[in-house]
Amino acid sequence: MTYSIVARDTETGELGVGVQSHWFGVGSVVPHVRAGVGAVATQSVPDPAHGQRILDALAEGATPDAAIDAVLNGDEGGGFRQLGVVDAQGRAASYTGPGCMAEAGHKTGTDFAVQANIMASADVWPAMAETFTGSDAALPLAERMLAAMEAAEAAGGDIRGQQSAALVVLPPPAAPGAPPVLPVDLRVEDHPEPLAELRRLLVLHRAYAAATAGDEAMAEGRLDDMVRHYEEAGRLAPDNPELLFWAGMAASYTGDRDRGLDLVERAIADSPGLRTLLERLTADVAPGAESVRQGLESRYNS
Repeated sequence: MTYSIVARDTETGELGVGVQSHWFGVGSVVPHVRAGVGAVATQSVPDPAHGQRILDALAEGATPDAAIDAVLNGDEGGGFRQLGVVDAQGRAASYTGPGCMAEAGHKTGTDFAVQANIMASADVWPAMAETFTGSDAALPLAERMLAAMEAAEAAGGDIRGQQSAALVVLPPPAAPGAPPVLPVDLRVEDHPEPLAELRRLLVLHRAYAAATAGDEAMAEGRLDDMVRHYEEAGRLAPDNPELLFWAGMAASYTGDRDRGLDLVERAIADSPGLRTLLERLTADVAPGAESVRQGLESRYNS
């Protein structure tokens, strides 16, 4: 009782699954992703074991079509299954069993497969495919997949409504010495508007990824990079007190002291514990911390 997309990013090699359903905790059932191997969606009347078995088959060189055929062979419930698969080469396949409830269907193309059942109309999965293939290839895969799910909802979505959603995107295995790329692994278990909440979480994920990059840059002494990453985090999540705090520290370090003090002061007002954090910061952790402390003390005493 679900619509989903499995997809690959041609440029980055990322693989992912996006799914929404009127069912609690869909993220624990439908998505199965293995870095550098493939992505699988198991739905309708799902057998989660099919996901791992398909990934094993892909890892051994099977095509998506052959992997689906293998798991359905001898499966007494196969007529009620719905599966979507994409592999690390961008080959894709889907299966919609004859027992899946209308409206049900799928569509595949290079780098993606979309599938849906119990939909309000037969326009849902074509809308997903059209949106994904028409999206800007320069956008991250997770954002493109989420846009496809939003298109599914705009086309009518699940006839029963919305409840849970998930988005999982894994980068390919990192080459030795390459910087790590954070995976996307987000779930909304029970929410009246799970896709809107999933988008909010995705933005927050990007913000914290930027902050993490700032932490790494600070630890390595790349202070200009640290400032750039912290400011990006604050831009993405301007209402998050901790990210606002670090954006203010970065602004102060770059010479925009008044703006930096405004941001830090606002962050402390929203989360008073950050004032204690500020008092504990040393120059090697946060260059300019002493200047911020003095600036705020002057404001508080004026």
